[in-house]
Amino acid sequence: MKIAMGCDHGGYALKEHLKETAEKLGHEVLDCGTYSQESCDYPVFGEAAARAVASGECERGIVVCTTGIGISIAANKVAGIRCAHVCTPLEAEMTRRHNDANMLALGAGIIGWNMADRCVEAFLTTDFEGGRHARRVAALDAIRP
Repeated sequence: MKIAMGCDHGGYALKEHLKETAEKLGHEVLDCGTYSQESCDYPVFGEAAARAVASGECERGIVVCTTGIGISIAANKVAGIRCAHVCTPLEAEMTRRHNDANMLALGAGIIGWNMADRCVEAFLTTDFEGGRHARRVAALDAIRP
C-alpha cells in the first residue's frame, strides 16, 4: 500500500520514525514534508498528504504535529478525507473498522514512539467492516460545507 505522510516541525522526528515503521511493514511512503525541524505551518503539510490520498495517488495517509489536532483539522478540510486523531491502537483499529478512516493523525508531543508504532500498524492492517457502517460513512461523505 502507498502511504502519504506529512508533518510540521513538531512532528518531524516521529514522522521520520513512522516512515521506517511503515516501510518495515511492506508499505511505500510518499513523504509530503516537512523535511526538517525548522518552524513551519502544519496546514501546508496536512493538506499535501490529504490531497495525495484524496486523488488516489496514495491509499492512506498519516499526519503528525505536536498534538495531532491542527494537522487533522487541515487534512479533514480536503473533500474525501476522513482523518482520525488517535492515541491508542484500539482507536486506530476502530476508526478503520467502523469509520473507514483513510488518514490517521498522531500527536508527537502526546504519544510515545512505541504506542505510535502500534497505532500505525493497527491502522494499516485493519479493514473496513462495511455493513451498517457503510451507510454511516456515506452519510459522513455527504456532508458538505
